[in-house]
Amino acid sequence: MPDPRSGLVVVDKPGGMTSHDVVARVRRLAGTRKVGHAGTLDPMATGVLVLGIDRATRLLGHLTLADKRYDATIRLGASTTTDDTEGEVVETRPTEGVTEDAVRAALTSYVGEIDQVPSAVSAVKVGGKRAYARVRAGEDVDLPARRVTIYSLEVTAVDLPSVEVSVHCSTGTFVRAIARDLGVALGVGGHLTALRRTAVGPFGLDEARTLEALADDFAVTPIAEAARAAFPARDLDETQATDVRFGRRLDLALEATTAVFAPDGEFLALYEPRDSVARAVAVFV
Repeated sequence: MPDPRSGLVVVDKPGGMTSHDVVARVRRLAGTRKVGHAGTLDPMATGVLVLGIDRATRLLGHLTLADKRYDATIRLGASTTTDDTEGEVVETRPTEGVTEDAVRAALTSYVGEIDQVPSAVSAVKVGGKRAYARVRAGEDVDLPARRVTIYSLEVTAVDLPSVEVSVHCSTGTFVRAIARDLGVALGVGGHLTALRRTAVGPFGLDEARTLEALADDFAVTPIAEAARAAFPARDLDETQATDVRFGRRLDLALEATTAVFAPDGEFLALYEPRDSVARAVAVFV
């Protein structure tokens, strides 16, 4: 029988907490150590943090590939060691010559596939060690650019030197880096002063709950419901369901990683198209 505790919890992370802090709190609320999260949020950031409980932790590696949405505030005229307010200011420049049109034009150039250099103080691993750990140890870290996709970047408000934006991007995108690069493009420096993640794939703020609300009523989105929300779904017949339970390939035409279900609605596995058939990515039964 499916474990009723297995599923996802969408947390509205408060500022000042690390993602690990949130996981530790949810472990206590759930009564299990088997809790993980899909995509780190910096301590200063707030918003959607998707957590998996028990068997659903195995979904998280696939959810981290989902697109993300953010609301952010950028301050021009100052650069910091971390590209946000948590770092030390390393340079300031006047912004009187910066115009709203120049800001909008510069941000337009970041839409689409771009090569982005991650922030040096980040969780990106360099030689098996987190970049932020190397920086704190006094090392100079030079991270290579990575290909990311900015699906949309909307300027929602301009009150120079502050600029507010909404970003829809691929996994691996650093909004802090957008702030930094905007400052460089305008010749005045820039950093992030606020960041709120509004969605991870299909999971948005409308279903996110605060830790206080979860402490009062710890509700978990069942793994079957979560899988249907996060992936394309395919309902199987009994013969196919039996094959899935043994991890066998299926003669199905799939276009992407797909959640497959038994006739009674039980979530069985994730399958992907490979070599003209469907093969198991992860079996959950």
